[in-house]
Amino acid sequence: MKDQPKHFFDNQWDDSHRSWSLPRLPWTMKQTWNDLLFAHYPIKIDVLRKLVPTVLPIDSFDGMGWIGVVPFHMTDIRLRGLPPVPGTDRFPELNVRTYVTVDGKPGVYFFSLDASNMLAVKTAQTVYHLPYKFADMNVQRSGDVIDYKSKRRSGSQIFECTYKPTSEPYLAEKGSFDEWLTERYCLYTLNNRGVPLRCDILHKPWPLQHAEADIRQNTMLTNQGIHVENDKPILHFAKTLEVRMWPLVRATD
Repeated sequence: MKDQPKHFFDNQWDDSHRSWSLPRLPWTMKQTWNDLLFAHYPIKIDVLRKLVPTVLPIDSFDGMGWIGVVPFHMTDIRLRGLPPVPGTDRFPELNVRTYVTVDGKPGVYFFSLDASNMLAVKTAQTVYHLPYKFADMNVQRSGDVIDYKSKRRSGSQIFECTYKPTSEPYLAEKGSFDEWLTERYCLYTLNNRGVPLRCDILHKPWPLQHAEADIRQNTMLTNQGIHVENDKPILHFAKTLEVRMWPLVRATD
């Protein structure tokens, strides 16, 4: 994707890089994602299959599944047509995720989403059927270095890490592993009846950077029954990305 047309960067909400059309519904929420670390771990497909609902087809790359641990912090959170609500418009978030494709639409499936804002946790649990958890979180920046700490209130899931970018931004090449991991424009979840739902999202192609990280503690995987092949993740960084989200729709007709 290195040779994308210039308009990808000129038009904030151009959607021509998506592989399917957005729902014929108005978008509902806008957010900005900041200082993301993508830490990806390989996992055997048969192990991953036991962890993901059977109605969601698992994605693999070169015969392996992948688990992502993604710390970041959000700003400028607001509902369409409304100003930001003080106290709920910015907070850290920590995702544990893998990758699925439904009806040819590659997306993300979340095992957990930790956040430090209780109202956001309750809202996302109710409206988006997502497994949000309340956590004590702290994010400090010193130059390019991010120090990130998270401890879930209801369990022993802990993540402590210092990370930073180590390259200039780039766009993932078409068909590359980097593209496969990151260029996904929806998330999948299940409703209370086990029916797959899709939330479409729109943003520019990811401005990725290579990264390094000192992960001091990470019980986000083993304490959720996720056993990966090794503890040395593949790392990427992204500085900032503005995002729009659409309402949940049925993932299949």
